[in-house]
Amino acid sequence: MMRTEKSKSYNITLPAIVAGLYVVISLAFAPLSFGVVQLRFAEMFNHLAAFNKRYIYALILGCLMVNLFSPLGIIDVIVGTLGTAIGTILTYLLTRKAPNNLTRYIIATLCQIPGVLLVSLELMMISKLPFLLTFGSVLVGEFLSMIVGAVVIQFLTTRIDFINGKRKAL
Repeated sequence: MMRTEKSKSYNITLPAIVAGLYVVISLAFAPLSFGVVQLRFAEMFNHLAAFNKRYIYALILGCLMVNLFSPLGIIDVIVGTLGTAIGTILTYLLTRKAPNNLTRYIIATLCQIPGVLLVSLELMMISKLPFLLTFGSVLVGEFLSMIVGAVVIQFLTTRIDFINGKRKAL
């Protein structure tokens, strides 16, 4: 296989793996992945949108597939997936000129707030709980996932070049 073919294959495979991991991790922790008290560990992968736009599609697809299993129904498929789309697109756009990974991680974490806002409004309407309660709960869970994710992704950057979609030599 020529180098460009191998590179193209890797550029398709890596996002597919990310989408699959998003689904597997979210469903493995399903009781925490849905609802007012929410800690969706797979949200850690949202940092990847700061490295390359190919991960936006992977994360949106992963989120959509997970939300098909949501006890909240089709509204969660629409609202939750829209929140992920907004957060990851903002992450990509606002980190394009980030000077280092720490800056990327901080910006990516903050870019998830619009999605948190949408999901919180959805949960408020469905659960009839106060907005500040749903927003605070979802925000804390999102930030915890993103903080853990920054550590995990930073470790993985020693092995994987997420910008160019290539494995680094060991």
